[in-house]
Amino acid sequence: MLTTDKVRFVGDPIAVVVAETARQAKDGAEAVFAGIDALPAVTEAAAAVAAGAPLLYDATPGSHMGCLGPLGRPFEPVTPPAEAWMVAGGVGLAPFVTLGEALRLTATKARLFYGARTAADLTHVDLFERLHVEPVLATEDGSRGTRGFVTGPLEVALSTTPRSTDVRLYACGPTPMMRAVAKLAATYGRRCDVSLEQVMGCGLGGCYSCVVLTQTPSGSPHFVRSCLDGPVFDATRILWDALAH
Repeated sequence: MLTTDKVRFVGDPIAVVVAETARQAKDGAEAVFAGIDALPAVTEAAAAVAAGAPLLYDATPGSHMGCLGPLGRPFEPVTPPAEAWMVAGGVGLAPFVTLGEALRLTATKARLFYGARTAADLTHVDLFERLHVEPVLATEDGSRGTRGFVTGPLEVALSTTPRSTDVRLYACGPTPMMRAVAKLAATYGRRCDVSLEQVMGCGLGGCYSCVVLTQTPSGSPHFVRSCLDGPVFDATRILWDALAH
């Protein structure tokens, strides 16, 4: 049985097989989600996506799911004196719950730049506050936080933070948002990791459905499988014009 104390939940990707019954789940690998604070945030973020999402959303502590993981490359938490600035758009919030938990364990100063369309779409802000993560909010309609895209307050923070402060950016959300964050990171000389949302057929590198065009150190383009080399990448490696979505 695969339980939470045997897996690094620091944004590690996992393949979840959502079964309609516990018996079906037991036919494969088992995972018991018992008392994971992050599960409500992850499942609610996924609730409106894909046919199996409602089954995942309805799961409760003790429910059985077939899981395979950890897979690929997760976010790598920085430690003090470095600061972690997480940038989330919409459902891109989900992986930052576990990253926030990891940062809290090392007392790393952290901010969450979180953008959505309306105030109602900004969920689980209180969860991050309990993790001692400072929320910086933005909504497109101005109903909460700064009016506009989340990249607005992010650029303000980048432009007013001394270069002597070690800051790592982590981004997850719509591809245009991550591309904009990557551009800002390059402008202000900050390292930025992005978690791409490529569709993965197998999660094991066999189907090649999740390939991403990257740039090698020599500058030549090279396709890599995001389920193996990612889904987290150094933003400077991504050839954004070639990204499918």
